[in-house]
Amino acid sequence: MRMAKGQIIEIVYMDKAGNITQRQIEILGIQNGRIRATCLTSGSPRVFLLSGILAWQAVRGKRYA
Repeated sequence: MRMAKGQIIEIVYMDKAGNITQRQIEILGIQNGRIRATCLTSGSPRVFLLSGILAWQAVRGKRYA
């Protein structure tokens, strides 16, 4: 399964400080090892490093392109 623009996924993410969070995001773009997304938890735009994603899965029935 691949991540794609417009897809909503749930991620487990570790930031640079070592904090681990779980959130749902809508992917806006993937480039240079980064995902630009809207965090559906906070409603704000975010950038996530692909290397920080510990696990992910597609959210069933939710894909917007």
